[in-house]
Parts: sequence; structure tokens; C-alpha cells
Amino acid sequence: MPGMYEGEDYDLAGFCVGIAEKSKLIDGSQVKAGDALIGIASSGPHSNGYSLVRKVLEVSGAKLTDPMGDADLGSALMAPTRIYVKPLLALMKAINVHALSHITGGGLLENIPRVLPDDAKALINLEASPLPEIFQWLQREGNIDSKEMYRTFNCGIGMVICVAEEDAQQAIQMLNNAGENACLLGKIEIAQAGEEQVELIGL
Repeated sequence: MPGMYEGEDYDLAGFCVGIAEKSKLIDGSQVKAGDALIGIASSGPHSNGYSLVRKVLEVSGAKLTDPMGDADLGSALMAPTRIYVKPLLALMKAINVHALSHITGGGLLENIPRVLPDDAKALINLEASPLPEIFQWLQREGNIDSKEMYRTFNCGIGMVICVAEEDAQQAIQMLNNAGENACLLGKIEIAQAGEEQVELIGL
């Protein structure tokens, strides 16, 4: 984290260990061609890409009090990370979830492949989830390439859920009823040899 740790600075971290029934693990093994991909909206950058955020602030000369949407730039950049645990647990009780991908550092391009079989790829329709204003500002002020945006930031999607196509609409309705903003983001196809596992349509 350049710009954060210098000299004698250090980071203190903790962790926890949990136990899950092996039969209930979601390991991506059920993912198959034709599955639907559902995206859940993020609340902002979600604590990822902030070395780049600070650089963009530096080169742009922007002030955190500058207007951004209905608030200011500082509020948009520091919006608390949205936590999806409760609606996802409820969803998993009602629907067979094939895979879950938390879109953290690495964005859509690096996180989704972690839950896909080697012979599968994700087709993501970017028109289903237009780039939120704060990410438009970061791209414009930082002169950031579009593909790099989707490799660094969540770009408005904090979680991607893979379910059978026939379960997609029920899943979206359940998530939206729980207060989330969910949409049909794309689908799974068979990957050809040498293909990237995430294809962004509309980039």
C-alpha cells in the first residue's frame, strides 16, 4: 500500500477460522455453460484501489468537498463497504447457488475466474450495470484505460452470483426484496483454448 506505510510503520492483522459442512461448500464445480450471472451493486470502491484513488486525487487537484452526485467527493470515495452476508445466506437456502465471486481488488477480470472451471468463461454485459458516477470521475480524472478500470475497481458490482438460468429471476427478485440492487449481468459459456475467462461486452 504505497503512500501508507513508511519507515517504522507496520500493519497488525487478524484472522478467524470457520467450519462448514463439505456437502454445503460452494466450490464452483457446479458451474456450467448456460448458467446466469447476477450482479449486486456496490456502494462505492469498497476499500480497493485506494493507492490509485489517492494518486488520482493528487494529480486532479480535486477537493474532497467537491460535489459528487447527491453528496461530495469524499463521501462517495469513503462510502462504507456493502456487506452481502444476510441476503446471500437467505438466497442459498432457497436456490442452488453454483458460485459466488466477491469483487474486491482485481475487479471483475481477476476475481470471477477464481470460481470458474478451466473450460468456462463469463460473458459480462456492461450495459446491464452502467459505470457509477464516482468510477466515471476516477477514470476521467486519472486518464485510466477502461480495461484497467475493470481490473482495479469493482466498477459498481460488489458481488457476482452464478445460478442456473431458470433460477435467475427468482434470485434477482429475492435480492432486490432484501434491499439489494441486483441485475442479470451475463452468462457462462464454454471457453475455447487460450481464451480469457472473462469477456466484457460493451467495453
